[in-house]
Amino acid sequence: MSQPATPMGFVHRQRRGAELVLLVLSLAVGIGGYVAVGLGVQGEVPTDVIGYGGWLAGLVLAAHVTIRFTAPYADPVLLPVVSALNGLGLAVIHRLDLAKEAGDADAGFAQQQLTWMTLGVVLFVVSLVAVRDHRVLQRFTYTFGLLAIVLLLLPLVPGLGREIYGARIWIIVGPFSFQPGEVAKVLLVIAFAGYLVLHRDALALAGRRLLFIDFPRGRDLGPVLAMWLVSLGILVFETDLGSSLLFFGLFLIMLYVATERPGWLVLGGGLFAAGAVLGYYAFGHVRERVDVWLDPMAYYGAAPPKPDSYQLVESLFGMGWGGLIGRGFGGGSPERIPVVESDFIVGAIGEELGLTAVIAVILLYGLIVERALRIALICRDGFGKLVATGLGSVFALQVFVVIGGVTKLIPLTGLTTPFLSYGGSSLVANWVLVALLARISDQARRPVPDLSAADDSDTTQVVKLA
Repeated sequence: MSQPATPMGFVHRQRRGAELVLLVLSLAVGIGGYVAVGLGVQGEVPTDVIGYGGWLAGLVLAAHVTIRFTAPYADPVLLPVVSALNGLGLAVIHRLDLAKEAGDADAGFAQQQLTWMTLGVVLFVVSLVAVRDHRVLQRFTYTFGLLAIVLLLLPLVPGLGREIYGARIWIIVGPFSFQPGEVAKVLLVIAFAGYLVLHRDALALAGRRLLFIDFPRGRDLGPVLAMWLVSLGILVFETDLGSSLLFFGLFLIMLYVATERPGWLVLGGGLFAAGAVLGYYAFGHVRERVDVWLDPMAYYGAAPPKPDSYQLVESLFGMGWGGLIGRGFGGGSPERIPVVESDFIVGAIGEELGLTAVIAVILLYGLIVERALRIALICRDGFGKLVATGLGSVFALQVFVVIGGVTKLIPLTGLTTPFLSYGGSSLVANWVLVALLARISDQARRPVPDLSAADDSDTTQVVKLA
């Protein structure tokens, strides 16, 4: 069957076969990592490797088949990269479970993560089937924006919200805990994109010019000031530095892309700097994070009320022990790092798989961001461009603040590493995020109908009638 072509003669290929080959390689990473954990820690291949590998392969193939039938022109790289990251994360969490079981600590996180991955893939399929055209989402701009604000406020409701590890970003319903901010970030991307498409002409108007930069008019500062206040509110009331940085940075990037005015970046950067200084002097938890970042050894094993840098220092020691190629699964002690399965899983990878594996993980995230920006470039509608840009920016910002914090490049923020870290809220939300990217890429890469033949037929009919 020949591939459809545009009037310019460019052939659009679906590339589903290439996606399937890459998926097989990604499964080799996930299943091979699981086997390597068994050999390195227990000295034998896990007895359940066939069932585990079959379930993992079934999930990935279900996602592939859904794309093949509902979004045949979707980007062929996104799903394999996500599959490789998710599979590697499951293997590392399983290795941490084995170490904790040996020390009589709570374990079983890998099984729970596989359950969350199953739910994430189900929602990935549902999203692709339900959303056949991403432009429909623009109708719900303000609805999604309001829903995102409600979700961000839920942890503040007495009896519903819960503070865990110093951040009040969780809600507890019976035996289940959930991070509503993970869903809010997807809704905010859609809400920001819909708003900026409608108002970008006004926001792009230049105000005063200073040092070769056109700054926006004073009357147009409302959106960025409102988002700045929302970010400060998250920092103050929920003590969540990571989400505060993520949401404000996301809005600023999308605002710049929509208006192409560098003045917004300068203004937003100034507001960010002012908020950072205010947060340092006004809020103790922000000051503690910065102090620990500046001199972690001074706070190693410190007793209250001083902050304790034990988590960060143990991670740095582990990565130093791992060196360039790591010690292999079972050759390190990543379980010494508190909450390593979520906040510091990159530290565990650096200790047992080395700097090489950490660089490979960063490159995989870079591929996701690059494909998202490529999708934005070729997308034919403004709303899709902004949504793809926003979704790619979510990955870029989140990975930067997480890995930057673990490696002591910036202060710790408390976000999870997408697809790698343990956490159902993050994993499910990110699978939906990838589904939206796949849907937009399908629309963008789908060939434009060739109307020349139809026009010639109509002209012939008119001539015959004449």
